[in-house]
Amino acid sequence: MDILVFNVTTAALMVLMFNGGLALVGQSTLGRRRVPWAGVGLTGLALAGVALQLCWSGAMDSLDADPSKSGWWRVFTSVFMQNGGLGGAAWNIVTLAAVAVFADWFWGAPLTLGLFAAGILLPEQIDKLWGQTSHTTDPRNFAGSSGATYFLGATLAAALLLRGGADENSGKAAAKGFDDEGTSRGKAARKNRLLALSVPVLGLAMWFAQENGHGLVACYGFALGALAWAVFRTVLHPDRDLRQPPRTTVASLTGLVGRRTRNTG
Repeated sequence: MDILVFNVTTAALMVLMFNGGLALVGQSTLGRRRVPWAGVGLTGLALAGVALQLCWSGAMDSLDADPSKSGWWRVFTSVFMQNGGLGGAAWNIVTLAAVAVFADWFWGAPLTLGLFAAGILLPEQIDKLWGQTSHTTDPRNFAGSSGATYFLGATLAAALLLRGGADENSGKAAAKGFDDEGTSRGKAARKNRLLALSVPVLGLAMWFAQENGHGLVACYGFALGALAWAVFRTVLHPDRDLRQPPRTTVASLTGLVGRRTRNTG
């Protein structure tokens, strides 16, 4: 029963962050945005890691983050190894793809990669500041992308809290003939901020009730996301694709792939 509750709350936290990312970039804008190459790259690395595990039986022993083994590279390579079975690997890759895509569209590729790297490196260092210096001996924690993914997803929740969401909600209200567009915008922003705040609240609850590391990592990511927004907000242009449509958009690429598939069939 404890394992079931652990998995349900962990999944619920990811659903909150996914909905936060969707609110941050705007659901109706997805097809008009550029191809998120940073998100594609991170997902590709995760898929390559699984392929390597299937082709090389020694991949996990050589690349995981077992503290009893030496190797400076392990902290990075272990992120792209998966040890949760078929279901766990699929969940980790799908959630990484979704979160990395939203982050790429909002933060931009360089900052997304930097925040993802921070999600790999910072949690252990922050734990040391709180006196949590003991290494886990559970092999399930020696590999997997979920920690960095939850960290990155929580940065989006922090940005949603401070920004209030995309501008599409007020536009929809105006199109439907609402007289007070400002009221509609305010309601949407309040709803989005409540959604954003639920991420660290649930994360802390998961940590204190279950010692669920996903919750604690999400709190770390939320704090860094707030800092990143404060520092970089003047240079971020999450709506640039909508004002200056790129040559290749998600919708055009999807349409091209669909036409080729039909032609070959």
